[in-house]
Amino acid sequence: MSNVQLLTEKMKATLDYDQLTNCMRCGFCQAACPTFAETGLEAASPRGRLALMKAVVDDLMEPDQSFREQMDLCLGCRACEPVCPADVQYGHLLEQTRDALEEHEEHRWWVKGVRNVMFKRVFPFQSRMKLIGRGLKLYQKSGLRTVVRGSGLMKLFPKNMRDMEKIMPDASGQGVVELFGTFVQALGGPAVARVGMFRGCLMDVLFTETNKKTVQLLAEAGFDVVIPETQNCCGALHAHSGEMAEARTLAKRNIRAFREANVDYIISNAGGCGALLVEYDHLLHDDPEFREDAEWFASRVKDVSLILLEKGRLPGFAANAKDKAGQEQVTITYQDSCHLRNVMRSGNAPRNLMNRVADVRFVELKGADKCCGSAGIYNLVQQDMANDILEHKMEHVKETNAHYLITSNPGCLLQMKVGIEREKLGGKMEAVHIVDFLYDRIKP
Repeated sequence: MSNVQLLTEKMKATLDYDQLTNCMRCGFCQAACPTFAETGLEAASPRGRLALMKAVVDDLMEPDQSFREQMDLCLGCRACEPVCPADVQYGHLLEQTRDALEEHEEHRWWVKGVRNVMFKRVFPFQSRMKLIGRGLKLYQKSGLRTVVRGSGLMKLFPKNMRDMEKIMPDASGQGVVELFGTFVQALGGPAVARVGMFRGCLMDVLFTETNKKTVQLLAEAGFDVVIPETQNCCGALHAHSGEMAEARTLAKRNIRAFREANVDYIISNAGGCGALLVEYDHLLHDDPEFREDAEWFASRVKDVSLILLEKGRLPGFAANAKDKAGQEQVTITYQDSCHLRNVMRSGNAPRNLMNRVADVRFVELKGADKCCGSAGIYNLVQQDMANDILEHKMEHVKETNAHYLITSNPGCLLQMKVGIEREKLGGKMEAVHIVDFLYDRIKP
């Protein structure tokens, strides 16, 4: 059997055919799809990609290079799902397709090596992520970064990577467990709930300050916060890249860690992570050993914004001295995390919280519900499309005249920082995570 035939058979065995046939070809998804908006091509829309998947499964076409390219071009933002009248689970079908493609992909030796190291040897292990954090911190603080930039060495890298290096936050070799231990007690009275903090892998070394403030904000709002030490990467990057077996392995470890912690809720401060965590039940629905525990886990996952609104003793928030310096009124805007909005369906919670900050004016960003082009590592592997999407996004960002551009996901935050850097808005606007914005504005 040829590789193409093996791939076809894998897709037939993997894809949910009932979901494929649920698509009514109504076209509602097209208006929500960023890649269709950029290209105008039917094949670059969710409806078109579903037709391609079904054509392969029905033996009407081979999964050739053009098929692979369209599957790779999809951001996986899942904006098509909330607008679909037939409730087609496009995201699951895309992951199933990418899993089949990856199993039969013939990567170059160095690509295979990099994928193996990062997906199997680094991301799953928090101790190794911390080593990377320490290395990045040394690069940033020792003067080596200045030397590298001055030498012109960065010109050897693609533009997107050069831009990302410029706005990279300060890395850390110490995460929230090193800072707080594994338990932080609720402040201001009896605990309203016992929550488990999902610290993430990249979040804990590149956004340590945000993780730290997440724990502190939860404690301020009356939650006992548990940080299970044995948790690991959520597996989202693996699932989106066709490494489904590894994603399931990581999911099982996380389920064990939080089940043993006996928590009421599992809290995520990263939309991309939360979207996979809340679908662990789907990820492990065929695993009899973990099916029940996966359902328990998924039913308890909440974004930090939503849990604060639903259960927390919210402190008061108000503009601080930094906001008021040299400006009459502070204006903020918000870029949605696609997965928080489209998968976790919690897009209104951050807006609700931002509107509670006194002396601050919230301006809705036109097209905030459209992807910014980050999408995990999409902005590194699909640079042209990611750049086009970001360029159009920044046109609307500039119209808000906001002082703060707020996000709920680390990938979106970095992408917005890149956009601000490219548009030379650094002296006028700052991109911040909603947790950082809120915690820094708690009324004394």
